[in-house]
Amino acid sequence: LCFLIYLRTFIYPFFTRGRPFPLQLLFFGTLFCIYNGFLQGYYLVYCAEYPNDWCTDIRFTSGLLLFLLGMGINIHSDLLLRQLRKPGEVTYKIPQGGLFTYVSGANYFGEIVEWFGFALATWSLPAFAFAFFTLCCIGPRAYHHHRYYLKTFTDYPKSRKALIPFVF
Repeated sequence: LCFLIYLRTFIYPFFTRGRPFPLQLLFFGTLFCIYNGFLQGYYLVYCAEYPNDWCTDIRFTSGLLLFLLGMGINIHSDLLLRQLRKPGEVTYKIPQGGLFTYVSGANYFGEIVEWFGFALATWSLPAFAFAFFTLCCIGPRAYHHHRYYLKTFTDYPKSRKALIPFVF
């Protein structure tokens, strides 16, 4: 969890190309990540009680696999997005490859899967709340990006969904 927060907060912004990122968003994003990290960590260290065989429980193993799958999708999608623009370019382009073949918001889908996997693996209310919050916040962003792409690009693939492959 700490690695992902570190990656998203301090490393990822240096690899993005295009328009400058508002400092206010960086500040509030960092504040949110610190608060959420504290809540998740506090719950897991001081409140959660797991049996000795928790690592073999189906909730943990399936949640861990889901988390790793979502993280892989998220990282791969971010890599594809970063490669869309040349240095100094700010125009939008149609993302291709990976899950972008099926959805406009592959990076968002990966992040949602990731956090629902974490929630399942930890079986905790704060983690489920964060996963639900993630879905509620970035789900509509994927939908709006999808509408923007459909409106802006006449050659945008009509079979592509907004967030969930083959569904929505």
